[in-house]
Amino acid sequence: MKLPGKIPVSSWFILNNLKEKRRHEMLKKLFNSTWIIMGALCASLIALGAAYAGEAVKSSYSPVVITEPFEETMSRMKAAKPGVMKRQMDLLNERYDLDNRPAKGVMMSGGEKPVQEGVRAKLSKGMTWEKLALMTPEEMRKKDLWPIGFLPLPHPNHPEGGMVFPKFHIDEIKKQEGRDLTRFDLDLDLPDHLLPEFPSPIYLTTRPDLGDVSQGKIVTMMNYYEMFNGILNPKQLEGLRLLVTAFPQQQFNQTEDRRSELPSRGVTCFDCHLNGHTNGATHLVGDIRPQEFRHRLDIPTLRGVNIQRLFGSQRALKSIEDFTEFEQRAAYFDGDPVIATKKGVNVLERGSQAHFMAEFQALLDFPPAPKLNIYGKLDPKKATESELRGEEIFSGKAQCAVCHPAPYYTDNLMHNLKTERFFKPRMVNGRMAASDGPIKTFPLRGIKDSPPYLHDGRLLTLEDTVEFFNLVQELKLTKKEKKDLVNFMRAL
Repeated sequence: MKLPGKIPVSSWFILNNLKEKRRHEMLKKLFNSTWIIMGALCASLIALGAAYAGEAVKSSYSPVVITEPFEETMSRMKAAKPGVMKRQMDLLNERYDLDNRPAKGVMMSGGEKPVQEGVRAKLSKGMTWEKLALMTPEEMRKKDLWPIGFLPLPHPNHPEGGMVFPKFHIDEIKKQEGRDLTRFDLDLDLPDHLLPEFPSPIYLTTRPDLGDVSQGKIVTMMNYYEMFNGILNPKQLEGLRLLVTAFPQQQFNQTEDRRSELPSRGVTCFDCHLNGHTNGATHLVGDIRPQEFRHRLDIPTLRGVNIQRLFGSQRALKSIEDFTEFEQRAAYFDGDPVIATKKGVNVLERGSQAHFMAEFQALLDFPPAPKLNIYGKLDPKKATESELRGEEIFSGKAQCAVCHPAPYYTDNLMHNLKTERFFKPRMVNGRMAASDGPIKTFPLRGIKDSPPYLHDGRLLTLEDTVEFFNLVQELKLTKKEKKDLVNFMRAL
């Protein structure tokens, strides 16, 4: 028997079975492919869900849409606050001697607050600064002997970050303006006695005859006009008004994505740069990602910006106008313009507002230094023997003057200390302690008024600073040389 097409029955059955087998294999492949696609889709959905659930997903951007109600966020963070602060204070007490130990007869320029003395960074058991200074960077790294107080300092809550103010400043602003800078999730970690004096004096390059023009007050919207009308010109007065005007900021704004209990008008430039100086507030730099690599920021003084040519610890902005505009456009919002738009960024007009603000800042002078001559060097008739020896060490053996030359003790450049030579990278309270990179050379004029030290505030005293650079530069200074060096810097 033959089928149409003259195909034998046996051959027809064979071909039919082959086709059925091929169809089965094709269906099996299609079925498997469908499961692979569905699996990939599920994985994508899980990853997307993880992102919304707050799990670690790499992104340069902050979340724009907040899915958790504000009351729940605040309740959760308030409950976590004691644990957050305990973890940070445990770290500080492990690293430092935080006791109140004022130097006898050494006051900050306002005359009300003593300068703290002594090395506060702690060493490993059985180690001394003299022994440590004899070791090479490689030995310290291998044996893990780099002082933990010299490691990068994390923010009080590094994964969260943001502006944090000292309580004495919070209380005064609330009293004067009714504006509350309290964060419900964390407090500033460093004790008040290790911070600059409050209120800090104001010295003007245009009116040195007035001395401290602050009159012992902090300048705010409530008093700036009566304090400075007749001293400043109209442009400068308007610039000062903008410097004490509150504008929305990442943690202090009107949205549900804030860290103040009530919607906030925001913060002012002088909430950090109090009286054109600093109050010890902290923040995180906005120019690094991911979060664990961002540096804690020790708020620098604005005194003497008229002689500076670089602004920002690592950004190398070229003018005070650039810095002023950058602060409100980007630094206020962690360098994220998307979030800035949502929270109400104040975009300064360059030709007037940024210019006026910069013009006032350029009037802020260093505090008087009666022992310095017109070249910024010590007058031998006024200085002590220890201070004179310290000046010689500063310019000689210690090589400080290479980066900090007189008269203002800055070279207006950036330098990389490469401290990563001394320790292995590690995570510390959410902060990756690794390399710092190039850092601006800050002026040393009036340095005793600006604790803590280094760009992230990890060095609590000038004595800590000397020990740090003695190791970093491998100077092998003696105890007497270190003491003389501190005495000299207190005279600047």
